[in-house]
This record gives sequence, structure tokens and C-alpha cells, in this order.
Amino acid sequence: MTLTALARPLLALALGAFLIVPAHADTAIFAGGCFWCVEKDMDHIKGVTRTTSGYAGGTADNPSYESHEGYTESVEVEFDPAVVSYDELVRRFLRTIDVTDGDGQFCDRGDSYVPAIFYQTPEQKAVADRAVADAAKALGETLAVPVRPHTRFAEAEAYHQDYYMGEGLVLTRFGLIRQSLAYQRYREGCGRDERVKQVWGSQAFTDGRGNHS
Repeated sequence: MTLTALARPLLALALGAFLIVPAHADTAIFAGGCFWCVEKDMDHIKGVTRTTSGYAGGTADNPSYESHEGYTESVEVEFDPAVVSYDELVRRFLRTIDVTDGDGQFCDRGDSYVPAIFYQTPEQKAVADRAVADAAKALGETLAVPVRPHTRFAEAEAYHQDYYMGEGLVLTRFGLIRQSLAYQRYREGCGRDERVKQVWGSQAFTDGRGNHS
């Protein structure tokens, strides 16, 4: 969830419940390892109105952090297509992960952390397939990011949402520190940003066309 989304209830009260929202919102679902990290990367894209950490790709009822066999940590991204296209989101997402690693992402290994793009319509599939093909051509190698049909998305537990912004105290190997700092040290310790830059070079954290936001 973005800061904009968090501010909406207060804005609604201030404006007498006349809330300004996109006339039409679409959703995208991406798996790129730790959903805390994917959520943060997507939140900072102009046109994204909401992000939700969760579990995608499985069929069993009531997946949870402790038990989500068949599911992958994923993020549902709500966006305003008048501001940002699905194509741009897919291209940006690919350049925020290690697209060469199909066994997990960075320091998180196993089926829960494998990358994927979950399409919800034939149009999304066509766009995602093209973006993956273009990315493979740019890197000169086959990508380990499957384009998969969406089956089910289950929202993760409340404490996972906006984890990177949390201000509560958590006990870590660094001692008792704020959640946002614990997240940053986790991300740095995993070498996520360094690896993305190693894979993508100047295209890292862009849409591959020079746009960063």
C-alpha cells in the first residue's frame, strides 16, 4: 500500500467523502522474491495506486506465511492505466529482479521465492511475453521468469503489508531496531540492489527505455 493510499481516509473526511480515485484501475501480479522488496519497488512508480503483499499461483485454501505450498510470494499492483501502462510495469518489474535466477531471488531460495509474472487476461499475457522477449534480447540470454496464468491471489498477513515503512521495534541480529531499518539491512545483506545492477547495468530500476518513474 502506498503513502497515497494510506492518506485516502483522511482526505475523504476533509473533502466530505469526495474521494479522488482513478476512473479505472487495473491490476498486475508479480513474484520477485521477498514480497517486502517487490512492494517497495512498485510503490515508487508513478501511477501505482496500491500494492498488496500476498501469495499467488496456488490452489489450496487459506495460504499463510507458515504454510503456502504451491504459492509464491507475490505482490498485487493496482495502477491507473491513464498514468502508467501494464507494459511499462512489466518492464520495470523485470529490471528490479535477477531475471537469470529461477531457483529463488538473491538470498531467498526455494519455490516460495521464484520469479514469475501472473497474467489475468490474454492481453496481459501478450504484453508480458513481449516484454520478457525484449528483456532476453537486451541481455543476450534466456530469462528464468515464466509468464503464468493467474489462479488465485491471497493477501498476506497484516504485518507484512508496507513492511519496509514499519516504525515498530523488532529484534534482529543487530539488536532491537526499527522495522524499516531492519528491512533495509536485510535488503542490503541479501545484495539485492547490487545484483540487479550487475545483471542490468544502466537499465537497472528503469523500464529499459530510460524512464525511472
